[in-house]
Amino acid sequence: MLILGLDSSAVVGSCALCEIDPEDSGKNKIIAGSFINTRQTHSQTLMPMAENMLKCAETDTKSLDCIAVTAGPGSFTGIRIGVAAVKGLAFALGIPCVGVSTLHALAYNLLGIDCIACAVMDARCSQYYNALFRIKGNNIERITEDRAISNDDLAKDLSQYKGEKILLVGDGAELAYKMLNNVHQDNEIGVLNGVQIELAPLELRLQRAESVCLAAAEYKKVSAKELLPVYLRLPQAERERLAREKADGK
Repeated sequence: MLILGLDSSAVVGSCALCEIDPEDSGKNKIIAGSFINTRQTHSQTLMPMAENMLKCAETDTKSLDCIAVTAGPGSFTGIRIGVAAVKGLAFALGIPCVGVSTLHALAYNLLGIDCIACAVMDARCSQYYNALFRIKGNNIERITEDRAISNDDLAKDLSQYKGEKILLVGDGAELAYKMLNNVHQDNEIGVLNGVQIELAPLELRLQRAESVCLAAAEYKKVSAKELLPVYLRLPQAERERLAREKADGK
């Protein structure tokens, strides 16, 4: 199954072309990939980057069997751009698409490293988008659902994994590392209540479309019409509107 994967859930943007065998992951193949980490908007970079990658791989969009995208959580604007791009392309090509959890895809960055993958994205408002996964070899087991969680609650949750290696992965990893080590910190850097917490290697830390393609095999294919974003929280404008209405007694 030839899959085009896209990610625009945070500042970084990426695309990948992979051959995925749903029955035998050992036959999976990463054909091409492109990654950009600048402040340019995804509306400027995402599709041109994908078009150029496909051209370099000498692959036409008509050869694609499926398109996968991180449907959330993440930046509201970034998620909307990525999902809209996939909906339009999948509709035009008449092929299915897959919405993948951004946090689940981040865990796939660490495939082959035995650890607890703590996927963290900066959700602002003193929260992270987070999920925990246990990785053993090429197997990934989800421990928690995707959630918006405070630093204190995340620290409390991680404190139960003593004796296990915890790797922070995602665009919020560095912030989480600093914040978690200000909560009940022992004498050693990176130790929280006796739990060893490490940053994932830099080259594996941020969102990658290759991982979106790999994770896609675990998700149901849907039509372009059925593909929807997953925000976990209301957009800021909506939260502010509700706060104003509450203050006005409505």
